Amino acid sequence: MHDPRPVTLHRDITAIQIPVGTPALLPAGSLVYVTQSLGGSHTVSAFGSLYRVAGGDADALGLSAAGGNGSDATSSGPGKAKAAGPVNEQLVWDQLKTCYDPEIPVNIVDLGLVYDLAVHDVADGTRVDVKMTLTAPGCGMGTAIASDARYKIEAIPGVREANVELVWDPPWSAEMMSPDAKRTLGIA
Repeated sequence: MHDPRPVTLHRDITAIQIPVGTPALLPAGSLVYVTQSLGGSHTVSAFGSLYRVAGGDADALGLSAAGGNGSDATSSGPGKAKAAGPVNEQLVWDQLKTCYDPEIPVNIVDLGLVYDLAVHDVADGTRVDVKMTLTAPGCGMGTAIASDARYKIEAIPGVREANVELVWDPPWSAEMMSPDAKRTLGIA
């Protein structure tokens, strides 16, 4: 993590309040503190709460909309023309490593949140099915994190559909984190 830096919003944006997951309007001229910029989204602190700001609103923070995940697979985005190619599990795992919990500077794969991943050839491309969990069942950010994972998977050339299911069995525990994640969080 880095030291939060103050930013004055250049325009109104709709963000997601953390951890409840509800939309919130952050008005232009508001002073916010960028606490995390990972995976193409940003976490800001303002008005005594944390908010997740989508990468498409980076300009309101005075940041570049590009960057954050190091992958050009997301540049086409779902619904845009993509070159079809072979999709394999490693490509999907790598793409999932660009998804972050907005409160934790570790990707969802290294956090141990992804329990299962399957790649299926279908008539018009590839379908990817993912089962994932959250660090806590009551986390209101579950829908946002799962949507981010689905969006990024569907941005992979050749993927026609991605299904991301939140599951709770087995319950997540810190033992599921990778050694790198534990070191990053000071748990190792």
